[in-house]
This record gives sequence, C-alpha cells and structure tokens, in this order.
Amino acid sequence: MNPILKRTVSYFRPYWKLILLSALCSSVVGGMDGAFAYLVEPVLKKIFAGKDTGIFLLVPIGIIALFVIRGITRFTYDVSIKLAGQKVIQDIRNEVYASTVRMDMAFFNRRSSGELMSHATNDINAMQDGVASVVCGLFRDLLSACSLLGVIFYRNWQLAIFTFVVIPLTAYPAQLIGKKIKNASGRSLNIMGGITAILQETFSGIKVIKAFGLEPLATKRFQSANLEYFSQYRRFIKYESLAMPVSETIISFGIAGVVFFGGSQVISGHMTASEFFSFITAMVMVFNPIKKLQGAYNALQRSAGAAERVFKLLDEHRGIVDRPGAVDMGRSSGAVTFREVSFSYSETPTLQDINLSAESNQMVALVGPSGGGKSTLVSLLLRFHDVSSGSICIDGHDIRDLTLASLVSQIALVDQETTLFHASIASNILYGRPDAALDEVVAAARAAFAHDFIMQLPDGYDTSIGDRGVRLSGGQRQRICIARALLKNAPILILDEATSALDTESEQMVQQALDNLMINRTTFVIAHRLSTVLHADRIVVLDGGRVVENGTHDDLLNNSGLYSRLHSLQFTDRDAPGEVCEP
Repeated sequence: MNPILKRTVSYFRPYWKLILLSALCSSVVGGMDGAFAYLVEPVLKKIFAGKDTGIFLLVPIGIIALFVIRGITRFTYDVSIKLAGQKVIQDIRNEVYASTVRMDMAFFNRRSSGELMSHATNDINAMQDGVASVVCGLFRDLLSACSLLGVIFYRNWQLAIFTFVVIPLTAYPAQLIGKKIKNASGRSLNIMGGITAILQETFSGIKVIKAFGLEPLATKRFQSANLEYFSQYRRFIKYESLAMPVSETIISFGIAGVVFFGGSQVISGHMTASEFFSFITAMVMVFNPIKKLQGAYNALQRSAGAAERVFKLLDEHRGIVDRPGAVDMGRSSGAVTFREVSFSYSETPTLQDINLSAESNQMVALVGPSGGGKSTLVSLLLRFHDVSSGSICIDGHDIRDLTLASLVSQIALVDQETTLFHASIASNILYGRPDAALDEVVAAARAAFAHDFIMQLPDGYDTSIGDRGVRLSGGQRQRICIARALLKNAPILILDEATSALDTESEQMVQQALDNLMINRTTFVIAHRLSTVLHADRIVVLDGGRVVENGTHDDLLNNSGLYSRLHSLQFTDRDAPGEVCEP
C-alpha cells in the first residue's frame, strides 16, 4: 500500500465500529446488485417461457421491496462512512493545528502565515475529498463490482473473459493519468498557499495599502497569482476529464465483443435470450461501479499531493523541546543569569559573550541602538530560540533543563505589538491565566487602569474588541495586555517597548499600570526612550550584540560613553525650542 494512503487509513482505527457498520450495509447493497442481475434470467424465463402470471404479479412488489431495503442500507452505509471520514479529517486538522502552534519561533520565521493557513484549510479540504471517495469506493463499489463479476462468470465464462480482459487494461492509463493528476494538484495547492498568504498580508496591512494608494498594485499582484493558479489547475482539469473517456473507450471493446459473440450464441441456439439478457444486465451494471472506482482513484491521486504537504508539516522537526528529565521548578524567586551567552540566526553573530545577572525584584533596562540585540536577548529567556553557546539560568537552573510549561509560567510579556484576539475583553485578559475567576479578571483590570473604560463599553467585560483589538485605542489595548500579564502573576516580567507607540496622555496612564505590574517582580525593560528607565536598578547598554556598558543611570552618565551620548541626544532634542513659523 502507498505510504501516504497507509498513513491516512491509519486514522480510521478509532472509528472501526462505524467502518464495520458501513461494511455490512455495503455488503447488502453490493450483494443486491449481483442478486438483481442473477434473478433476471429465471424471472424472465418463468414469465415469458412458463407463462407464470403469479410471478409476473409479484415482480412489481419485489422490485419495490428490493429498492426499499437497498435504500435503507445505502442510507445507513453513506451516513456511517461519511461520519467516519469527517471524524478522520477533524482529527487530522486538530493534529495539524496542535503541531503547528507547538513549533518554535524559528519555524514561524521560515513560513508565512498564509502558507500555514493554507495547510489547515485548502490542503485538508482536498484530503477530505480523497478520503470520502476512497472509503466509499473501497466498500460499496468494490463489493458491487465483485458480486456482478461473479454473476457474469457463472452465466457464461467464455463471454465473461471479454468483459474481464478489458478491465485490467484500464489500469495502466488510469495509473499514468492519476500520477499527472497528483502532480498537478500538488502544484496547484502550492500556488494556493501563496494566494492565501497574499490575502493574509492584504487584510492585515490594509491601512498601509490605502494610505499609500496601493490598491491597483495589490490587485495586480493578486491577479497574477490567481492566473498562475488557473494555469496550473487547468492541467488538473484536463487530466481528470481525460481519465473517464479513456477508460470507457477501452471498455467499449469488451462490450462490442460480448454483443457480437453473445448474439452469435443466441442465434446458434447455444444460449437462450433470457440468459443473454441476464448476462448483458450484469455486464452493464458492473461497469458503473468500476467507473466509480476509477473516479475514486483519481480523487485519491488528487488528494495525495495535499496529504504529502500535510504530513510533511506534521513531520517537521521541532527545535525547542523538553530535554529528557526536564523538571518543573515551581514558582521561582525571579533571579536570572546570562552566562557567556552567544546566539546567531545565521553565520553572522547576533549576540556575543553576554554576561548579565538580575536579582529578584530588580528592574534591568536594556537600551542601545536599534539592531543591538535587545529583543533577541529576552527572546532567548523565553526559549523562543536556544542559545548557540553559554547558558541562561533562573534561580540557578539552566532554562533548558526546565519543562517548557514550567519556564513559560515564570515569565509574563508585554510588548509594543499589543497582541489581542477577536474575542471579548474578559477572554483576552483570561489568556494570562485561563482558570482565573471573574473577580480576579476585574482586579487585574483595575490594577491596569482598564476597569473604568471597560465598564463604559456596551457589554462591559463581554464586549468583543474585533480583530486584533481594532475597536480599542492604542492605550486601551496596551492596558488590556498589562491586565493579562497582571493576571498571570509571573515572577519575571519582560516589557518590550511597551509605551513606544502611545501618545503622552496614554503613555502616562500605561506607565502607571506598568508600575503596578512591576511590583515584586524581576523586570527586563527594553526601551529607546531613556526617560522611562532612569530609575532602573541596572541599565545594560547593548551595541552590535555585545554589552558595552552596565550600571546605574548616574554611573553611566559619568562614564561619558554610549549611554551618555544617547541621553544627551534625546534630552537635548526634547528640550530644544521649536521653530517659529513666519506668518
């Protein structure tokens, strides 16, 4: 069995009861096809040759009864097998999502959001079509074909050879065309992933597109990708449409041979008309499930490209995982030490020989020029990436020896992106600690100076804030993020440019909320505005991936180094008088 198909079929094991029920019902349906074809000859003989009017009167009732039973069993079969197929697809989709969100940040740096969305939607939808076709064909159509072939060989094995010989002849072109269908489908899905990425970028960056008048350029880009998808999908349509005519043409030779030689036997008296009619009925009926099996095979090939992409994603190596024997340290005191830490995204080092320590409840500010490595340094503390050399310890424990769940529980993050979700305010705050009670959510919001504006909203804490919190101002979004961090109540806090995008009034209120958040926590503050870190216990200046200065505000000013120059530039610019505009 094909490895991709074998892996897909393995997902059906938990639903064997549904499969068994569908198999039993399909056996009835397939058996009835054979029984119907078999009974044609004796019934016709009794009616027309034997003049049996009793049989003649029972035939309509028998036909109705036969199709009622067939309808009930077919309905049961269809429902059970499709439910099993849908459950399988549901399991695969859940596994893809769970596997993707557990990946490390390096994985997400390599992949676009649109591509990942395409895996979880377009690829799995394509797999669903193939799974449904395969399981339906495997039971109903295969059993039906087998029962009808049995009738054909029983009636006249010589004529059956004409029928049977042409069926294997359809296998080679079916396999050849199926391979082309698989390749064309896989390439189409790759292009569709690019289209999904364009859509994601467009809708997330719609403000920039409109502000710069980029609608025509964005439209042209989308149309170009869409045309590429059409060109590729056109090949898939051509191959899929070619499959059935080729099979029917080959099958027609068998039908022609049966009609010619069977008719000759009837004329010569070696076969009765009723026997020949029964044989023809079975032969015509057998080609229908065979054509459906051909269609199922094409659907399987179409989905195989999608399945390969999905399983490739599931098999993607995850770089950041729990070490064997990783421990849960419980709640830490918040003491953090960086020892000879170096890190690089590529061959060029991003951080080199970083030595830094933060005692419990200290505030450590990370400052310096853009690109100096400040955000990278705190991302290593979160194990978004692992250090290239050296170690990072919390309370003396190397963070690589801690379980990821234990490490994450020690740290709360508030950054300038204010990541919120399309849900209620309460739900967004609860991301800090999902099992918290509502009164704890309210307490956190009060400490973040968010409660008053929340209560002014139409539904209070149940108000939906829209995609990425679009219905809130920047300051309001940031205070919701602070409330989320307060609710988490972690001993270590990372503030990454938490006030950089706010106006003066919002910044003052957010800064008050941050002051509440930093109480009794070890805090790492990344800031470009030095006015926000003047009272830090320690200020660490990073430049070119190295620590170039380390000390208090007063110490660094007296050193006349990089910090002193940055301070002079910022405060000179702030205190400089504005230009007077001539009337």
